[in-house]
Amino acid sequence: MTETITSVIGDYGLYAVFLLMLVDAVFPAASELVMLYAGAVAAGAFPGHSVTLFGQEIGSTFWAYVAMATAGTLGYVIGSLIGWGIGYYGGRPFLDRRGRWVHLTPERLDRAEAWFARHGDWAVLLGRVMPVVRSFISIPAGVLEMPIVRYTVLTAIGSAAWCFGIAGAGVALGSSWEHFHEQWRYADYVVALLIVLAVGYGAFKLARRRARRRAIESSTEG
Repeated sequence: MTETITSVIGDYGLYAVFLLMLVDAVFPAASELVMLYAGAVAAGAFPGHSVTLFGQEIGSTFWAYVAMATAGTLGYVIGSLIGWGIGYYGGRPFLDRRGRWVHLTPERLDRAEAWFARHGDWAVLLGRVMPVVRSFISIPAGVLEMPIVRYTVLTAIGSAAWCFGIAGAGVALGSSWEHFHEQWRYADYVVALLIVLAVGYGAFKLARRRARRRAIESSTEG
């Protein structure tokens, strides 16, 4: 996972950061790693990888950092608006049927609604600076019909804080990236393990549900 993400950013720079952050707004796409690596690229940590905009290389580390962080922020805001639209126009019935496509099970949607009920509009701003949670804010905000202007402003503020902050850490990391990357790769194993456990748990629940259904049908026939 880390190799793929870093390779794509190294090859496509600003455009990859924009697209990956757009996806992360509705589907977790390792935004922490994306912006960290973007910041390291801006710092010139990788020979042959530079930040270019419309074919023009950005030579200044500061402006390369600003460009990367801005690309991440814009991508995330646009992705968040897409997510809001899915929730607003699809509504709760659509998500009850198709929410698993974007990892929004009914249970997660219930928790998201409780989060909004507890924090109100601040749920968006707070959610945008929290790992993982930030990817499950957009669609519920649409389902709950949060006003689009207020939602966009809070999303932009939170996303800018996140992208500029994490990219700044990447700039500071600079030439130490390879050591960090070596340590981060262990996260891949954790993610793989969690996926295996999730699939196993899902299969277990499905088997139990089918067994319960058969038991009910048998008792009814009897």
